[in-house]
Amino acid sequence: MARLEILEYPDPRLRLLSAPVTDFDEGLERLVENLFDTLYATEAIGLSAPQVDVQREVLVMDLSGNASAPQVYINPEIVSSAVPGLVEESCLSVPGVVVNAVRATEVRVRSRRPGGETFLRDLSGMDAVCLQHEMDHLEGKLLVDRLSLFGRWRMHVRERARRRESAKTAAA
Repeated sequence: MARLEILEYPDPRLRLLSAPVTDFDEGLERLVENLFDTLYATEAIGLSAPQVDVQREVLVMDLSGNASAPQVYINPEIVSSAVPGLVEESCLSVPGVVVNAVRATEVRVRSRRPGGETFLRDLSGMDAVCLQHEMDHLEGKLLVDRLSLFGRWRMHVRERARRRESAKTAAA
């Protein structure tokens, strides 16, 4: 078990499309364990494999706040959604950015377990929102894509300023 490095925006690897999982083996089980180790080392509620530079359709979630309700989704597919709502989102791969986004607050997802079994699950509230957020990562979509043009501009200005400050510090 290991804590994995989380890629951060603007790393181009975050934009890669993930491949469906076809081998439900010990390597997949190890990946799921490492994703949970990494998730629990943060204060986040969800993490996807692309965020740790593994382009496979795997994501984990735990909204309990105490590591007591782990959820694993492999090759997830939303089969229905309802009740759009405005929600506040943040992301481990885009630190310091909070976005108000419209997401379905009720979804039905078809997915697979690490052993390969298919299941259907109905999610609501933050569980539904978290799942959709993590599924975006599987398609190379990021939280910044939900920002307004002005919001993206502001974020780029902050990022340039941060880089300049880092360069000054490194040169000193």
